[in-house]
Amino acid sequence: MLLEPYNMTLAKRGLILGATALAVAAVTVTGAGLHLSQSKAFFQESPKELIDEVWQLIDRNFVDATFNHVDWEAVRTEYLERDYTNQEEAYVAVREMLGKLEDPYTRFMDPEEFRSMQIDTSGELTGVGIQISQDDETKEIVVVAPIEDTPAFDAGIRPQDVILAIDGEPTEGMELNDAVSKIRGVEGSEVTLTIRRGTQELEVPLVRARIEIHPVRYDVQAGPNGQVGYIRLNQFSANAAEEMSAAIEDLESQGVTGYILDLRSNPGGLLYSSIDIARMWLDTGIIVSTVNRQGVVDEETANDRALTDKPLVVLVDGGSASASEILSGALRDNERAVLVGTRTFGKGLVQSVRSLGDGSGVAITVAKYLTPNGTDINKHGIDPDISVELTDEQREELSTNRDAIGTEADPQFAEALRALSVEIQEAQAEANVTSTPGN
Repeated sequence: MLLEPYNMTLAKRGLILGATALAVAAVTVTGAGLHLSQSKAFFQESPKELIDEVWQLIDRNFVDATFNHVDWEAVRTEYLERDYTNQEEAYVAVREMLGKLEDPYTRFMDPEEFRSMQIDTSGELTGVGIQISQDDETKEIVVVAPIEDTPAFDAGIRPQDVILAIDGEPTEGMELNDAVSKIRGVEGSEVTLTIRRGTQELEVPLVRARIEIHPVRYDVQAGPNGQVGYIRLNQFSANAAEEMSAAIEDLESQGVTGYILDLRSNPGGLLYSSIDIARMWLDTGIIVSTVNRQGVVDEETANDRALTDKPLVVLVDGGSASASEILSGALRDNERAVLVGTRTFGKGLVQSVRSLGDGSGVAITVAKYLTPNGTDINKHGIDPDISVELTDEQREELSTNRDAIGTEADPQFAEALRALSVEIQEAQAEANVTSTPGN
């Protein structure tokens, strides 16, 4: 399967939509396609075979048919004409080769880095719990979002924090994978991040930990028109859809009048997870279209299996990326939800993660996605229907008082509750008109 031409429909469950690299010991990728297809010994004895395998995967699958206007055939000749005495030299060559594509999401991972991308069956991670990205223009290492209940989240790390140094080593000129490797480490060990936040420079000491991931949290809250269901989705992991379904069914049984779905600081995850969750809110309509370099469109649609049709408001911000943008774009374009908050991250690219014969791996940008209205949100993001910017003081308060998130003390949530009240009133008025017999 590893060297077969990429097929969007058949392979979609192995696609990831994380905007970033995870500075933990695993990320949300499926097990499908991660088993080794050839013997490790063969690749260890033939480093050029590894280089050629990566070249072939890029040649067949990379989203840009011009390969960033690089003569990709000439690249193959250049790197296969070299002599390599060991795998490490081959790894350096592969990273150089991929660097010519100038795509921060297409990246090579040595066996240790690749193992750190595989989520284990217990759903646990080891690390500090941040997703990071590299700015296309400045090359700075930027925090997309911390994961809730992790050392980074507890320490107050925020989306858009710039990591200037890791244990005192400047990140200027550092590759994203190298930054991830330096932030990762053994459970219980320490790492200090130097971050820039606006005009401030902060030293943030963190203790790496084993983190159990539960992507969905929910509760019932009082609203102006009765009880409402509040659901916070932290990431689109393999168990996110199952937990979301259980949350909606429980809240429906409690008779809520509407929902607030909180996608703030959700950096993405699995493509199929975002599609499955969208279908819980939509009976009909397009969810997302994916376009590869041949222009082939794979269109995912709702399947008449929505779990609720009650009014919905979605909270988003600059940390809502990738799969979060697919879900919020699908709900907004289908007029199923009102979006409240700030502009989303802006990643409209899809990666496929492939294992290589020696235990290493490669993530390849294979397609871009469009919202149901045909909008390409890459590098722009999705603008909310109702914009609510937080002040620095409000962000500080919410980062230090986590219990305030999703309450009236949370300004974005408070506005979402007001918007939901309007939606509920309109739905009730429409229902009354429909149920009133004509004269």
